[in-house]
Amino acid sequence: MKKYLDTSLSAQERAEALTDELTVEEQAAQLRYDAPAVERLGIPAYNWWNEGLHGLARSGIATMFPQAIGLAAMFDTGLVGKAAEITAGETRAKFNAYREEGDTDIYKGLTLWAPNINIFRDPRWGRGHETYGEDPFLTSECGKAFVRGIQGSGKVLKAAACAKHFAVHSGPEADRHSFDAQISRKEMEETYLPAFEALVREAGVEGVMGAYNRVNGEPACANGFLMSKLAEWGFDGYFVSDCWAIQDFHANHHVTATPAESAAMAIKAGCDVNCGCTYMNLLTALDEGLITKEDIRNACVHVMRTRIRLGMFDERTEYDDIPYTAVCTEESRRASLECARRSIVMLKNDGLLPLDREKLKTIAVIGPNADSRAALEGNYNGRADRYVTFLDGIRDSFPGRVIFAEGCHLYKDKVSVLAQPGDRYAEATAAAKCADAVVLCVGLDATIEGEEGDTGNEFSSGDKRDLELPESQRLLIEKILAVGKPTVIVTAAGSAVNVHTGNAGALLHAWYPGSEGGKALAEILFGDISPSGKLPVTFYESAEKLPDFRDYSMKNRTYRFAQDNVLYPFGFGLTYGNVKCTSVSFESGTARVTAENSGSRASEDVIQLYLKDTSEYAVPNVSLCGFKRVSLAAGESAVIEIPVSERSFTAVGSDGERKIFGKRFTLYAGTSQPDTVSRSLGFECASTEIEL
Repeated sequence: MKKYLDTSLSAQERAEALTDELTVEEQAAQLRYDAPAVERLGIPAYNWWNEGLHGLARSGIATMFPQAIGLAAMFDTGLVGKAAEITAGETRAKFNAYREEGDTDIYKGLTLWAPNINIFRDPRWGRGHETYGEDPFLTSECGKAFVRGIQGSGKVLKAAACAKHFAVHSGPEADRHSFDAQISRKEMEETYLPAFEALVREAGVEGVMGAYNRVNGEPACANGFLMSKLAEWGFDGYFVSDCWAIQDFHANHHVTATPAESAAMAIKAGCDVNCGCTYMNLLTALDEGLITKEDIRNACVHVMRTRIRLGMFDERTEYDDIPYTAVCTEESRRASLECARRSIVMLKNDGLLPLDREKLKTIAVIGPNADSRAALEGNYNGRADRYVTFLDGIRDSFPGRVIFAEGCHLYKDKVSVLAQPGDRYAEATAAAKCADAVVLCVGLDATIEGEEGDTGNEFSSGDKRDLELPESQRLLIEKILAVGKPTVIVTAAGSAVNVHTGNAGALLHAWYPGSEGGKALAEILFGDISPSGKLPVTFYESAEKLPDFRDYSMKNRTYRFAQDNVLYPFGFGLTYGNVKCTSVSFESGTARVTAENSGSRASEDVIQLYLKDTSEYAVPNVSLCGFKRVSLAAGESAVIEIPVSERSFTAVGSDGERKIFGKRFTLYAGTSQPDTVSRSLGFECASTEIEL
């Protein structure tokens, strides 16, 4: 038996043995994302590029969960892990089926390039909806749950997760191939690195992907400081470039002169896999003396180690029998629905919700996102085997008449090419006048906010210009509200959008809620369940009051640093109940919170813990340090225990070193933040003083 086939040996030993069976030319070829077969050793071709951000993506039919930002809004790591576990199972099921057909194409492997754990520092960034929001703690907790769900706890990895984009990366999309993100060591450690460290140290993430931009002058895919942090944390997986990012070294960053120099810079820094074509120049770099054979061998060992950990060279694995019928099961659809239910955030309710099925005879469902699949999907998505749009969900749940009107184009001034601007407003107004209530479905989709080059219209950079809806939709809202009927506004968007609700009775933010989003929305509208999602990002009053988009400093950004400009705060979200935290105590690393629901109906809510540190180097506001979802019947109270780690009491000095500076802290417990805006919106927190 060949040594690399011996399952009694460690993955490292097997990878070294396998690599040493290869010629240097064969080793170099294995570092491409589309690694070729080595027939003499029985090594099949393998394409490293696969996606699974919120369900298996780009590989045909798969269960579609809410976009990542919606998963974060659940504040429920158990459900995040469940979604990831289902995604990994469907990835294996398809891999098994494809392998039987000899299909090793792109999007068919076991290395999923997810999660995206970049910090959503600015609401204008188009890719922010791929992340878990603006907070390092929430991002870390969701990211760890996702990685554990993807990778499993078996003898081999069920699939391999990949933390991206390491590490200081959040726009602007239009400049990402040449942009240099300047950031201090303090802010790097305070905000941008914690989630990556948590996923490496605590969850054992198998992959890390670099970013396109430079960080403090060095390309992120060959950054000495960032690579040193991975070594410090004990990372022993594989490192992959973002796609064609190494080409940017010479073509856009101009830190090298030739493709061979770029390939040499990347591989010597520790980039193992090149998503792109620059590593086709590795042998040229070797001939020119820019790298050594050992550089190529080290990278090849890393990639083979991952493939061995996935069981690719084992005779049998525990996941080989997962059948293709495991894709899109009723169980997985129920999980997607449950995620959608818990992700939708109610931002305003003047008593209009829940709607009364018995009293209403006719509902007008209006807007460009009312019957839109794209509004359910987000980006980096697969295709569900069925979709329940917002219109579908309301029709299925309401026994009376439902009148639909598109209202307007998502962003253009007309729907029909030959028509005059505003060609759908009259229809929408007529529908509203006929109805007892209106559900107005507005927002964005991935044709407006997304990745550079993906949108294909005037929003082609992917980033938003401001926090407003497109003008076509703003005019639609004005016209419908002028009719004067009870109106619920539902926004599908992956980021903060300032919807001017006027006399609308309620506002729901649905994110991109996945294939079952319409059913979840209808259940909330008609009171079958209570809304319970919370904002994982701050909703600001105005983009004009934000710092420059290109400024990576955290001053006046996110809830930990914002001094003003807050419309709806991080952690905010209304329910149909009235859960309050009446007391909190802290002992031996655990907070004990007494919560009671003084409302008239059962409700789920999220108990949130925030810590205030007044020491010199602490963030100016509070920091999330724990959370737990609870379900309380009307009048019920409960004591909830939530762990608080020692790390939560640390701050970061100007030198970038993290330690405990403070002696006295205030711990807050509530269903939102202890900030002035939350208090003005009716939220209160219990608190206790902690002395170390």
